[in-house]
Amino acid sequence: MARSATIERKTRETDIRVCLELDGSGKHEIESPVPFFDHMLTQIARHGFFDLEIRAVGDIEIDAHHTVEDLGICLGEAFKKALGDKAGIWRYGRGTMPMHEALASVILDFSGRPLLVFNVDLPKVQVGNFDVELVEEFFTAFCNHSGANIHVNLAYGDNLHHIIEAVFKAFAQALDEATRPDPRIEGVRSSKGALE
Repeated sequence: MARSATIERKTRETDIRVCLELDGSGKHEIESPVPFFDHMLTQIARHGFFDLEIRAVGDIEIDAHHTVEDLGICLGEAFKKALGDKAGIWRYGRGTMPMHEALASVILDFSGRPLLVFNVDLPKVQVGNFDVELVEEFFTAFCNHSGANIHVNLAYGDNLHHIIEAVFKAFAQALDEATRPDPRIEGVRSSKGALE
């Protein structure tokens, strides 16, 4: 049975379509009006081995906030839908990634109980035209709409591009591990018999 999902979201602020295949190879076609963030979404596909197609239009004449947040909503919903009842998946995932001088880790649990812990002290500045504070907004939206408990931690780093890319690569690795089927798991990996 294919573990895939297509999510469409259209508001007065954004028009987004996300197609996700969990058992992919990292193929991706990502197009939004926020090029730096496209680069980060590419890391999720490539380093998580997910096939990912994203088309997004947003009101970036205001700023990129609505587009980035709604991409988090749609991608979170796509993972939730593709995982279904979560039977047979590993559930927990962790990733630690270096990016030059930066080292970041992400640990997550598709528990059905969303909570984000974000220990990455990003200044309120831009990388190119991208407001780096939107990274946390993306993770908050993803967390709330996927039902995941996510802990993002930066050990160290100086270059903001490197820090953010290390976070997204670690996130991809954690997603890959958490969504992986394991034949030893009967039903869901929970002592109470449900993940919600």
